[in-house]
Amino acid sequence: MRLDVPYAWPAGEDEALALQERLRPLADHRGPGPAAPRLVAGLDVAYAGDGRGTGDLVAAAVVVIDTATLGVVERATAAATTAFPYVPGLFAFRELPALVAALRKLTTTPDLLLCDGHGRSHPRRFGLACHLGVLTGLPTAGVAKTPFTGRHDPAALGPDRGDHADLVDDGEVVGRALRTQSRVKPVYVSTGHLIDLPTACARVLDLSPRYRLPETTRQSDHLSREALAAG
Repeated sequence: MRLDVPYAWPAGEDEALALQERLRPLADHRGPGPAAPRLVAGLDVAYAGDGRGTGDLVAAAVVVIDTATLGVVERATAAATTAFPYVPGLFAFRELPALVAALRKLTTTPDLLLCDGHGRSHPRRFGLACHLGVLTGLPTAGVAKTPFTGRHDPAALGPDRGDHADLVDDGEVVGRALRTQSRVKPVYVSTGHLIDLPTACARVLDLSPRYRLPETTRQSDHLSREALAAG
């Protein structure tokens, strides 16, 4: 998979903020995105230290899933020591170099990327999923375990699989809380690039037949932890 980065990674907060502002208009949230993707890649990053993003050693994992069987088609990892500081809202710059290195190892090109993180549900509407989508030119969405920007009305979220409620920030819909299994906590879906929100949610449901997290997230989370432990 060819993947060029046409700029240097920012060294500090001001450079990163400026790059987000410059790239944000390039993210296309209209979609509709792939209606029946065959290959979907899950992307995740594990951190050393407390595991919450404060450690400097990171391991990125990409797992390509065949949606027909939910079997693993390809896996790739990359470890790195991140040089970018811990700044909420700029986590992408701690993770992107390792994720790009892992993506470059793939021999297949996924139809859709699902990253463990946020896209439009970000203070500047340009989270990790947006950045990955713009870099790769692939349809991309974020699937997060917890919300970041935007809140939903708890009364609007039903208890059954497929029920959802909009995440709203400053009057703007930035994502959805999506119930992937009945009577379990929702996941938080937001668009990154070349896919709309209903389609992104439908694809997440397709990949979550048994568990709260989609198979892409489950597999990439496990692999990133393995890679981190292996050093």
